Amino acid sequence: MIIVGLTGGIGAGKSTVSAMLAQRGAAIVDADQIARDLQGPGTPVVLAMAERFGSGILDEHQGLIRSAVAEIVFADPAALKDLNTIVHPAMQAEIAAQINVHSATDRIVVLDFPLLTENPRSDLDATLVVDVDPEIAISRVVAHRGMDEADARARVSRQATREDRLAIATHVIDNSGDTAALEERVAEVWAELVTLAASRS
Repeated sequence: MIIVGLTGGIGAGKSTVSAMLAQRGAAIVDADQIARDLQGPGTPVVLAMAERFGSGILDEHQGLIRSAVAEIVFADPAALKDLNTIVHPAMQAEIAAQINVHSATDRIVVLDFPLLTENPRSDLDATLVVDVDPEIAISRVVAHRGMDEADARARVSRQATREDRLAIATHVIDNSGDTAALEERVAEVWAELVTLAASRS
């Protein structure tokens, strides 16, 4: 088994690349999906969040109102630290569990993790960064997700910078072109990962 990190800013096309890698045989560990699962109605993480931030963050079905949490933590560094203290250990434990499923195999395990630059890991055999000019990313998010441009720009400003992401990359996947160009680059990177995995087995 080798563990490969995959990251990219909003609108870069990371999810598309993740799907392309899955089609080629990668085992995907999706950090965003893990976060959603851990924050489902009635889960220990959500109950701990409600205890810390109040029942106002829950809807009538005991589900999490993400916007209510965001409103609290973005304005209060101490609250954000408390949120991370609740969420991160559970996230890391579940990520580790999903990776460990493949530990005795020769699989290429891809950890799809938007916050990889902000939360670096020492156990990665390679790090793939999906890269695109931030202006292209913003225009794509506005066009394809219907997001307000000001909101998109605010989200980009809160993320790691393009330069910081590129600094951790062992492989850069340029997604400024069309789907065919992206497929071609992913195929190149996949071939290199297969070679790397073979050298470690």
